[in-house]
Amino acid sequence: MDTGKSKKGAAGRKGGGPRKKSVSRSFRAGLQFPVGRIGRYLKKGRYAQRVGTGAPVYLAAVLEYLAAEVLELAGNAARDNKKNRIIPRHVLLAVRNDEELGKLLAGVTIAHGGVIPNINPVLLPKKTGASASSSSSSKEPKSPTKAAKSPTKAAKSPKKAAKSPKKAA
Repeated sequence: MDTGKSKKGAAGRKGGGPRKKSVSRSFRAGLQFPVGRIGRYLKKGRYAQRVGTGAPVYLAAVLEYLAAEVLELAGNAARDNKKNRIIPRHVLLAVRNDEELGKLLAGVTIAHGGVIPNINPVLLPKKTGASASSSSSSKEPKSPTKAAKSPTKAAKSPKKAAKSPKKAA
């Protein structure tokens, strides 16, 4: 009796059997970020009169890539500090030490991130290595008064010298 035609009352669907499970656009695109939600925000934000179907997919992919990149670098920074939890400091170190992310987020302040450790080389103490000692031996002391000890220091130093042999003995 049934000739293969659809039953009456199928309401526009072919066949009255069980419906297929819906597949999200994020799953189709192979993404973790929500394509539908990003599309909704694009429409509600009134960035343009019309939003194409590929725009939220592309934007979700870009956002997912950026998030993965920041998280990977922040995880490396946390591991360098012997921590297994990423804190805002690690995110800041990751962003500021990466050239491209630093340029992208140049005007961004990360709360509780602190600052990048940086000391101007002028402020560092001068090196007293082999090169400094060889150059100083050929030169005379700059100030003759500094070469000789002041009388007050000279008077105090013998007392200390007298006390030190007793302690050693």
